[in-house]
Amino acid sequence: MVILSKIYTRTGDHGSTRLVDNSVAAKSDLRVEAYGLVDQANASIGLAIALDTTTKVLSPEVRKALGIVQNELFDVGADLANPLVASPEWEPLRTVQESVDRLERWCDEFGDKLPILRSFILPGGNPVGAQLHVCRTAIRTAERAAWRAAEAYGTETLNNTEIMPGGVNELAITYLNRLSDLLFVLSRTANKAGEDSSDEVLWVPGGERNPRTDEGKE
Repeated sequence: MVILSKIYTRTGDHGSTRLVDNSVAAKSDLRVEAYGLVDQANASIGLAIALDTTTKVLSPEVRKALGIVQNELFDVGADLANPLVASPEWEPLRTVQESVDRLERWCDEFGDKLPILRSFILPGGNPVGAQLHVCRTAIRTAERAAWRAAEAYGTETLNNTEIMPGGVNELAITYLNRLSDLLFVLSRTANKAGEDSSDEVLWVPGGERNPRTDEGKE
């Protein structure tokens, strides 16, 4: 159980913070950036859910899936904030393969109902669909940051943390990758892709759009 009796602590006023294992890291640390961006992406998903309280374009199944994702993103953030070490004192909270597998099942379950794409999609549509596109790109940003942290610290469990902090759990990064795929599918679902009232807009390449005119030129 997490108990937050006081929100401000003043412990981070000088540019450092503590990771899950109680080690100290700079707030500019790549690992801190990664789990901070996961938090930002989670807030974006929360906004999509909030927008749907009035628009009602998401099915109960999609809303339930997004609720599970929000909880799991807290797990991913905690995972990224906890360096991999051998024989930890307590069993750490880690991203598990079952969570990744469930994201893939959802991609299939929700995606199989959508029409095949013949072009890329312009981010937008109705408010919920547009926000889910924002969520998708936020998760991609977090994924890239997590890979930068992995490049810096590795993805292996280290025995001697005095030399270098432990690595990054690669499965947490895999989760982010699959989640961005799911959010793409759900943005299409929210925008009613393939329906008569669809809000989805496909990209028209430059060569197929109307050519520029000379209007306004002297």
